[in-house]
Amino acid sequence: MQPTTNTPRILIIDDEEVVIDSCTQILKGSGYLVATAMDGTIGLRSVQDFHPDLVFVDLKMPGISGFEVLEKIQEIDATIVSIVITGFATIGSAVDAMKKGAYDFLPKPFTPDEFRMITRRGLERRKLVLETISLRREKELLREQFASIVSHELKAPLSAVQQNLFSLEYELSNALNEEQKEKIERVKVRIDELLKLINSWLRVISVDINKLKDGFKQIPITQPLSSALESMKPFAARKNIEITTAIADDLHPVTGDSISLSEVFVNIIGNAIKYSPENTRVLVKIEETKDSIRVSVKDSGIGISNDDLPHIFDGFYRGKSGQAMAGHGIGLAVSRQITEAHNGSITVESVLGKGTTFVVCLPYEKTGP
Repeated sequence: MQPTTNTPRILIIDDEEVVIDSCTQILKGSGYLVATAMDGTIGLRSVQDFHPDLVFVDLKMPGISGFEVLEKIQEIDATIVSIVITGFATIGSAVDAMKKGAYDFLPKPFTPDEFRMITRRGLERRKLVLETISLRREKELLREQFASIVSHELKAPLSAVQQNLFSLEYELSNALNEEQKEKIERVKVRIDELLKLINSWLRVISVDINKLKDGFKQIPITQPLSSALESMKPFAARKNIEITTAIADDLHPVTGDSISLSEVFVNIIGNAIKYSPENTRVLVKIEETKDSIRVSVKDSGIGISNDDLPHIFDGFYRGKSGQAMAGHGIGLAVSRQITEAHNGSITVESVLGKGTTFVVCLPYEKTGP
């Protein structure tokens, strides 16, 4: 546990007493709590007991080397900022120290001003790291609270209203005139739309990437795509839109989850149908590159403006141009989350008034030479 005091805590690990004394003297009166250690073993015990914000580590020490100390500090607390001080400064040792977790590098000899400046920079770095962690925790808490509110305070009562409306419609079926039946049908449609929107909200805030990855297995890309195409057939038929496919032979399987990948393809094929004029065509093409499976969905619809293109994968983005995709801006955000969970990418190219092409790229494992 970190101490509750806000006073910055600095630990200096160096086997040279003159360096320890000079560094301590430089920091004296600056409002820091300073601890020292003459070797790596004692220094690591101090890291656990003293809970420093910033650690200065000499690379060349008897016993445990500075490189090993850097690694152990990362294991103890990865938020601690480490700075290397050494008289054997080379580019190679600096790079090696950075790989072990060092934030910066200070060669001996150094002036008091140089030491003070790098100390301030290191403490500022520590502050930013802790603030970032705090913000992430707050964001996750807000997500959990929002999911709970949406699920229990909105979805549950709305579902109850829907069920009561179904019962009322059945009980009054012989007493309602046509106009009243139409009004009830409109209410049913609106309630159904609200429930779908709530489910979309829950989906975008509750995608558990780690849990999703636990179920990954080798699957043919045609499996989730065929499922998506089957789901989209009725919607395409209503607008007399022809969905054509061009699928390469002997495709490598991908590692992933078929159900979630099907959701990705439903979202982008559904958008292609939704924003295409009647009596047009949507082309779905699968091809294989040297390291990935490439699935593209091309339409000849209204297109997306250049102003809106950079934002369409952002949750709840509605588009500034008025021509961008309507709806609630959730489907594409979820699609990006799922695709990235598969170590893939989803991109888009579009010309306003001429059409849009979405491309999903998923890596595959090469089984042969």
